[in-house]
Amino acid sequence: MEDPHKTVLDALAAKGRLRALAPARGADFTSNDFLGLAQSPALRDAAAAALARGVPLGAGGSRLLRGNHPEHEALEEEAASFFGSETALYFPTGFAANAALAATLPRPGDLIVYDALIHGSFRDGLDPARIQAIEAPHNDVDAMDAIIKGWRAAGGKGRVWIAVETLYSMDGDLAPLAELVALAARHDAMLLLDEAHATGVHGDQGRGLSAPHEGAPNIISLHTCGKALGAAGALICLPRLYRDFLVNRGRAFIYSTAPSPLMAAVVREALKLCAGAEQERAQLGALVRHAGDGLRKLGITPSGTQIQPVILGADTRAVALADALQARGHDIRAIRPPTVPEGTARLRLALTLNVTQDDVDRLLADLAAEMARL
Repeated sequence: MEDPHKTVLDALAAKGRLRALAPARGADFTSNDFLGLAQSPALRDAAAAALARGVPLGAGGSRLLRGNHPEHEALEEEAASFFGSETALYFPTGFAANAALAATLPRPGDLIVYDALIHGSFRDGLDPARIQAIEAPHNDVDAMDAIIKGWRAAGGKGRVWIAVETLYSMDGDLAPLAELVALAARHDAMLLLDEAHATGVHGDQGRGLSAPHEGAPNIISLHTCGKALGAAGALICLPRLYRDFLVNRGRAFIYSTAPSPLMAAVVREALKLCAGAEQERAQLGALVRHAGDGLRKLGITPSGTQIQPVILGADTRAVALADALQARGHDIRAIRPPTVPEGTARLRLALTLNVTQDDVDRLLADLAAEMARL
């Protein structure tokens, strides 16, 4: 009898969807290190300084046991001040933070309406047996409105929770935030804004696209620390009531060993660097525009952000093209279902300050050649 796990892996391989770990190599067109901070001397120095003043590497337990450290609390206080929220809560990963939001804050009798392209981490936190959750077409505020009205007409009495990304991780497009804020106000709804790919890059001082709305009693935002901030973990910025509820009922928070206090110290420095990184954001913006000009020449519509999909359709074609470009010295990866919808396998071109305009030109020239060949 064949092991069922092997059967699944064989089926993935037949579809061109078998995944494997691969080391970083070549020019970086795949990471989320948008400002190039992950290997910056400033963050290295912050880690060394924290070690020198006795900050431990490990927390030794959950935050509710002995794992709570002054570095965690200092980070949360500084993050709330920086992003403009009442409070903040630090999680070891963005996945845990997003899943905790979905699994913990909506209560029985509530409704969750979420964008079709929301992160998988949010979906994994949904419990259909406990909370009704309805997917809305991507960036369709009218459809969300209709879903909420239909739920109310059918007798829905609880609170509505609207969940979106502000900058979508695989398409690079932006959510219609002004319309979503107005929608939430009309329905007395909570608005959950996943800023994972906007934090550090967009908004005043890199505070994200939600910055103009932060601090409102119905706004909760999630800012990951492992992308543009160059560190690790995630910060949920939210009203104190909901922070206290997560601390008391959020299983991903309660039953996880606390994040490294050393990493909390590094994130504190990353927030300071982010606040002053106007030149770096301008440089990244120029790189995005330069890449957009080159993409138009290839007949590809630019997303206008640092995340650019090259939609290829077939899984096998995406893998073959990624392999060919990697062989030419460009680290770019194929993204396939279920990460993206069926029939939309793609290359995900991520623009970071780890590459130059010349690197972008070489990539686009090789992309044109390999697309013609394949």
